[in-house]
Amino acid sequence: MKWIRTFLVLLLFAGCLPEKREFQLDLEELSIERIHELYASGVMTSETLVQAYLARIDSINPKINALTIVNPKALGIAKALDAEYHNTGILRPLHGIPMIVKDNINTVGMPTTAGSLALADFYPETDAFIIQKLEDAGAIIIAKSNMAEWAFSPMHSESSTAGTTRNPYNLNYVPAGSSGGTGASVAANLGTIGLGTDTGNSIRGPSSHNSLVGFRSTLGLVSREGIVPLYLRNDVVGPMCKTVEDATRTLQAMVGIDPKDPLTSYSEGNAETDYIQYLDKDGLKGARIGVFRTLSEQDPDPEISTLFNQALKDMESLGAVIVDSVAVPNFDELRQDQWCHAFREDLEDFLQTYVKRDTMRNLEDVIRVGTKSDFARQRISSFRGDSFRRGNPEIPCGNAYEDERRVAFREAIEKTMDSLKLDALVYPSWNNLPAKIDQFQEEYRGDNSQIISPATGQPAFTVPMGFSSGNLPAGLQFLGRMYAEPTLIRLTYSYEQGTKHRVAPKL
Repeated sequence: MKWIRTFLVLLLFAGCLPEKREFQLDLEELSIERIHELYASGVMTSETLVQAYLARIDSINPKINALTIVNPKALGIAKALDAEYHNTGILRPLHGIPMIVKDNINTVGMPTTAGSLALADFYPETDAFIIQKLEDAGAIIIAKSNMAEWAFSPMHSESSTAGTTRNPYNLNYVPAGSSGGTGASVAANLGTIGLGTDTGNSIRGPSSHNSLVGFRSTLGLVSREGIVPLYLRNDVVGPMCKTVEDATRTLQAMVGIDPKDPLTSYSEGNAETDYIQYLDKDGLKGARIGVFRTLSEQDPDPEISTLFNQALKDMESLGAVIVDSVAVPNFDELRQDQWCHAFREDLEDFLQTYVKRDTMRNLEDVIRVGTKSDFARQRISSFRGDSFRRGNPEIPCGNAYEDERRVAFREAIEKTMDSLKLDALVYPSWNNLPAKIDQFQEEYRGDNSQIISPATGQPAFTVPMGFSSGNLPAGLQFLGRMYAEPTLIRLTYSYEQGTKHRVAPKL
């Protein structure tokens, strides 16, 4: 049976209306706002919505292998939220919204494996800070998603615990990595919203490949506590959703200072309490958009170039002033030597803080347990050495606010933006088409997401830009100044509403 749309007949609870009537629920592209409208009108409950998603997961997930575990308590949580709403008449910001969580984020009652055999049976004692905030807002974790093992790969999403995830738009292609499971499952409507993590590419790449909106926010805006790290100095947790509005509502619930993540102290006085107010359909009118061809012209596929140049025309038609093109002085030198390979240090801190097992304390223990992935095996062996900066080991590997190399890179970009009075820089999230699964390394020719934002700490959002041949999605990326999420929300929402590129996959 083909599931292009999911229709379930839901019966009203006795007493909700004078008489029962039938309601057809279409899971395809349901939004937070629409779900809350249905709850408020009394024609749908959290319980029936979760049941519908669980049925769709049973039907669709075997085709794409995007999820690792379904939350056995999801229905119970939904029933409790229904009872709360019945008693209070108040919907929390994410009340009853089914959420998919990447399998490197600590969640009580479900394993957090990072796709590895070493953590295959690790059940956290506490939720990550951002999970607690999202659940406090009313979200329901319906499932956890597959990922590239240890978040190593931007190219594909293969783990020892669940295998390989496929792109729902074309099953022969990758969904990118490392948050490919979240990308594929949210795109295929197995949940309403999703969470990914991004060290260099891993929110924006899979969002681009799966026709989703992906927010990499300013480093320090959202806590990273309780997340299996790759390079903690660059790691960000963020929403991966079908719309800018849903991503904004999700981000708003995540923002907050966390004593266990000192980096969040930098957001004091810089964070907003209401990001939803910036959802402006006319947000591109008068906006100055800089075209960063330094990245967009790096050996692009002709189809991506066509989509990107059309996106520039579309933004201009929506009222933007297109500044084509923008050059950052000394960019090629500044971008070098930004990465410090601190995987060992960060991983061992996580193992000792959360896993707390004598048999799993260090990188050597992880290597001893092994992996089913040749790619992961090669990558993890490379982390046996030091964690210093490769080019200038005398420069300490600091955070985005203190590391002199990172600060210099960011200042050069923001000074260029200031001099031209730009609201954002734009470039394709990925210059080339998604790779075939069986040729993920041969067909990978780099991405644009790892070059600026992870080093500088600046926010970067990707939104659907259209489709190339083979029904393969592409993404447009907006880079902003530090804590310029309001500006990026305004710009991306206006572009999204003016183009409507997002189309659900046909599965």
